[in-house]
Amino acid sequence: MIDNTKIRNFSIIAHIDHGKSTLADRIIQFCGGLSDREMKEQVLDNMELERERGITIKAQTVRLNYKSSDGQNYILNLMDTPGHVDFGYEVSRSLAACEGSILVVDSTQGVEAQTLANVYQAIDVDNEIVIALNKIDLPSSEPEKIKSQIEEVLGINTSQASMVSAKTGHGIDELLELIVEKLPAPTESNEVKLVAMLIDSWYDPYLGVIILVRIKSGQLKKGMKLRMMGTKASYNVEKCGFFTPKIKYTENLNEGEIGFITAGIKHVSDCKVGDTITAEASPVDKPLPGFKPSIPVVFCGLYPVDADDYELLKDSLSKLGLNDASFTFEPETSAALGLGFRCGFLGLLHLEIIQERLSREFDLNLITTSPSVVYRIEKTDGEEFEIHNPSQLPDVVQIKKISEPIIEATILLPDEYLGPVMQLCTERRGIQKDLTYVGKRAMIIYNLPLAEVVFDFYDRLKSITSGYASFDYEFKEYTEDDLVKVQILVNSEPVDALSFICHRSKSAFRGKVYCEKLKDLIPRQQFKIPLQASIGGKIIARETINSFRKDVTAKLYGGDVTRKNKLLDKQKKGKKRMRQFGKVEIPQSAFINVLKTSSD
Repeated sequence: MIDNTKIRNFSIIAHIDHGKSTLADRIIQFCGGLSDREMKEQVLDNMELERERGITIKAQTVRLNYKSSDGQNYILNLMDTPGHVDFGYEVSRSLAACEGSILVVDSTQGVEAQTLANVYQAIDVDNEIVIALNKIDLPSSEPEKIKSQIEEVLGINTSQASMVSAKTGHGIDELLELIVEKLPAPTESNEVKLVAMLIDSWYDPYLGVIILVRIKSGQLKKGMKLRMMGTKASYNVEKCGFFTPKIKYTENLNEGEIGFITAGIKHVSDCKVGDTITAEASPVDKPLPGFKPSIPVVFCGLYPVDADDYELLKDSLSKLGLNDASFTFEPETSAALGLGFRCGFLGLLHLEIIQERLSREFDLNLITTSPSVVYRIEKTDGEEFEIHNPSQLPDVVQIKKISEPIIEATILLPDEYLGPVMQLCTERRGIQKDLTYVGKRAMIIYNLPLAEVVFDFYDRLKSITSGYASFDYEFKEYTEDDLVKVQILVNSEPVDALSFICHRSKSAFRGKVYCEKLKDLIPRQQFKIPLQASIGGKIIARETINSFRKDVTAKLYGGDVTRKNKLLDKQKKGKKRMRQFGKVEIPQSAFINVLKTSSD
């Protein structure tokens, strides 16, 4: 039996690119988790995509043995977490499973937006925080300045902050001593019954569903029958073990430990992240509080290019949903694109990653519609409901008000870029709430409509500030605004798949962009095709696709001009009749190109 007081469960949290994964690499190396020959950069980032982009997407766990300076042996359960705002849910789950956190701060950059967000999350779950100032080997490092900044902004004492360089390995031994000394051991439970928290799950082609658990009380043994309290499913434990980062099998997992189990789980729906696992023979009465549910903020449609891939797409989304609990999906049909799914994401990077994983891991060829947000509708009869798709919007006369989601955005940036960034936020209908200074860095807080942030806000922010700004947001509320539905008419026929909701002030511009795109994409016909954008019965933008014209006067030679006019009038009447009865077939490629993710 392992002594509970010798276990330390902790997460590594930081802003993006402050060196979390590299620090995890050095700790693994120092504790002998892997030999020098087996070591590689970003050892815990086992997804090809993570390595390519140099970002962590999935929180990974590893168990290490550490012998401290006083000769005691400790077990360290380390969790490396993502830094990007879109994967904040991974961070909150990891923090809930641990007692302490290492806050990594780049000693050349200082406190960033995500540093703030992660610290607040750690404080919410009562985590003890140890500070590690990274990159002290760089000439531009200013540890003393950054220490006072941390104290000023975060209010955390930095007298015992550890100075490390994750790249060279400097100060890692001191940091590990600090972890052992400062971070609390798992609290002893008086409960003898098995209570475990389901932290994460993923699909393995050989072992089926693998579940990562944190044992809160009792003991989990091989061959034991378990019950998932949320889904009421029961399974026998086939294997249990932990990662060092290699897989190590064991006979049992005890209180305070983090490990994995396989139980021949076939149904992805039986594993709910945050669920409580207990023994079938002696179950506990009430489940653990679980995790705060994630709220998807950006929605878009995913449709297979080949309609036969629908079932494969459904299966692939279930497997990804198992691995990423913050991702939601539901079936949807579109008149233009056929059968597909309406998917919810935590942000645009999250959308991009999921899309990329579907194409790489499952070899799917997909059409992605442009991202949108959820609007709240209140009808004149008092009924309230949410819509994901503009086609669900009722008639204008039935609508009392339309509300859109507002986020509170925190932007940290060097002082010299303040003017252009404030202008960008004002253009996007933002309302300034606060402006404070941390040294030479400004921190501005804006209330922004999410629909304005969804497209290219982050890219624009980065390009304006030469990449120095950091951005973090959280959902605030729904507020009423002057929102309208813009219909796109092709030959006076509305095309539902192309309709969208936007603010009245932007409607004419966006309508014009859509009409211009379609003009280039729809092939010419024998008659003129008007392309219009309308709000209700009012046309706000128009383009015309000219018709093919045969030269009917070519066979004339000489004679009076009236003969020529007679033939042209006859042609004109024919074209008019044609337009009346003619149908315009919009090619699939036109839909794909117009609806494709773009900044419009």
